[in-house]
Amino acid sequence: MVADPTARKIFAARIMPHRSLSRRNFRLLVMLFSAASFFTSVPFVVLGAWPVAGFMGADVALFYFAFRANYRAARAYEDVSVTPLELVLAKVNPRGARQEWRFNPSWTRLERRDHEEFGLLQLALVSRGRRVEVAGFLGPNEKAAFARDLSRALSEARRGPQFS
Repeated sequence: MVADPTARKIFAARIMPHRSLSRRNFRLLVMLFSAASFFTSVPFVVLGAWPVAGFMGADVALFYFAFRANYRAARAYEDVSVTPLELVLAKVNPRGARQEWRFNPSWTRLERRDHEEFGLLQLALVSRGRRVEVAGFLGPNEKAAFARDLSRALSEARRGPQFS
């Protein structure tokens, strides 16, 4: 049985936010911050300025919850796939809600917004009056590489399915 050339994936990518701190290192960082806060507050408690310990504990709690919110936001991602007949962009937010856009690759162009100093700032898929930003999680260099690869995939998709 011959595979269907119209269903062949030309390009597929999952774009996720970068997090440089692993979960294990996050726990280690919180423990070190908590220990430093504890040992810093001990002299204040001994001297009778015990409210300082409460504020230092609040600092640790705020630090912990800020990092937890950051990790929760990292669950968002974007999926991009290109076949000879369709370009699909799916955006999934941190809560898991999914939005999906489908484009005809023959009528879709990749719009770029570049800055002299900072590089590629924004990419968007534009087709028939619809404009959807893509690869917002990536930095300028990664965005440029993604744009290059996606442009090649769109060019190949415009040639149509290859029957042999």
